[in-house]
Amino acid sequence: MKRSVALAAALLAGLTSIGSIPGAAFADGGGPGYHDDRKGGDYHHGDEGAVFVQTNKAEGNTIKVYDRDEDGRLTKAGEYETGGLGGLTIGAPLDALASQGSLTYHRGLLFAVNAGSNTVTVFRVEGTKLHKLQVIWSGGLLPVSVAARGDLVYVLNAGGEGSVQGFELHKGRLSRIEDANRSLGLHNGNPPAFGTAPAQVKIDPDSEFVLVSTKAANVMFSYEIGRNGKLSRNPVISDAGNTPFGFTFDTEDSLLVTESGANAVSRFELEDDGALDQVGPSVPNGQQATCWIQRVGDYFFVANAGSSTISSYRVDDHGKLELVKNVAADTNGGSIDMTTSDGFLYVQNATAGNVQGYKVHEDGSLNLVTTVEGLPKFADGIGMEGIAAS
Repeated sequence: MKRSVALAAALLAGLTSIGSIPGAAFADGGGPGYHDDRKGGDYHHGDEGAVFVQTNKAEGNTIKVYDRDEDGRLTKAGEYETGGLGGLTIGAPLDALASQGSLTYHRGLLFAVNAGSNTVTVFRVEGTKLHKLQVIWSGGLLPVSVAARGDLVYVLNAGGEGSVQGFELHKGRLSRIEDANRSLGLHNGNPPAFGTAPAQVKIDPDSEFVLVSTKAANVMFSYEIGRNGKLSRNPVISDAGNTPFGFTFDTEDSLLVTESGANAVSRFELEDDGALDQVGPSVPNGQQATCWIQRVGDYFFVANAGSSTISSYRVDDHGKLELVKNVAADTNGGSIDMTTSDGFLYVQNATAGNVQGYKVHEDGSLNLVTTVEGLPKFADGIGMEGIAAS
């Protein structure tokens, strides 16, 4: 078992304080058993949809909407204010929020973090039109990632101690679950430093655990989900490689985690108690700053921000993780977060200020089909971050 018992004990005893943070209230090739409800693996390019990009502007966060045609091409369709402010982590090299999943699409709704004002905005999506339904306190400081499954939504707050806050989703609105706020005990400032901020929150496919990746701590937290979405008082804390960042599930009980410090991807088994056991060795790709991961069909694509490239991986029939191409695409623009829609991969390029769309072929190769320009370029510590698709 890769979990460090000593580290877990130390974190629980000395770092992780349990409780609620007070404040005023003001959206994954897979192995057997995994169901992909995002049409990421059928390679049938015939439907239309929309791609949403979060600008994360400090003076007022907005969502830019693009219409996607059947060939994957994007055209501008509008821009919508979230009612909140963009934000940043200190010392971010080109991804201001230092996270994955800051913009999440789920069942006709779009959840956007407003890191600079500690809120989350909920939009109803109608084609390429957004209707703002709610702006709600995130339950902490500097929200950076949102996870949604069924009628449960959890928000990861990176500022200060760092925290997870659970919400119940009903008729397009969020209500705070009182016993679902848990501190991560990270002892950061607000805003936190880029390297010490937590990176992603996600719910496992069986809706049994909420998982959180950290960076400098090199661990992942697993909180058991109880009745009505409440979270266990004490998380299971597992070693998760060298600077774990983004992660996604390839089966119901196994997940792939990017190791941004090792420029590699690792595969872990999620045990019944929430612990993570590593399956096989980490697989490096020879690139720089491997942080984000997105599944499309039988392939997993990772964005390497430092080298502005996309690498591809797959899990074979025996559960072995293997590198397919160390450079599946060269984006030439500071690749960060990604999303998928109907077999297309969309990549957010922070320094170039654009989004590129790639057709994913059956062998995992990528073909550039669209580029949209005019998005906020990363400068002075802040820039766009967050991308999702219907």
